[in-house]
Amino acid sequence: MDIPAPNAEHHASKYHVFMQIAMFLAIVTGIEIVIIFVPVSDFAQYATLAVLSLVKFLAVIFYFMHLRWDRVFCTVLFFIGLILGTGTLLALVALFKTDRTELNLEAETAALAPQAALVETTG
Repeated sequence: MDIPAPNAEHHASKYHVFMQIAMFLAIVTGIEIVIIFVPVSDFAQYATLAVLSLVKFLAVIFYFMHLRWDRVFCTVLFFIGLILGTGTLLALVALFKTDRTELNLEAETAALAPQAALVETTG
């Protein structure tokens, strides 16, 4: 009766791989929480958080959603969704980037007053 040699080539079971990825995701989430409180520029903070979110997204879709072993077409669909989501985020950031407080609205109204008077006189 042959007894197999102990761990000459040990392959981790899928359970262990999934647990390692879950721990990795928990650590990345912890890093994201810490980054929020680090006093750095807004751009550096947002860029770092975006990269870490992308890493988490890729880990989840490739391992937990089994995309790693699926067809390339499914991978392309997920990346199209990622690109659309990123474009939507950038559009919203650009849209709400302008500060529209009451003081700014008053300044904009005052700046537009000469144009309004010009329209009334020509109209």
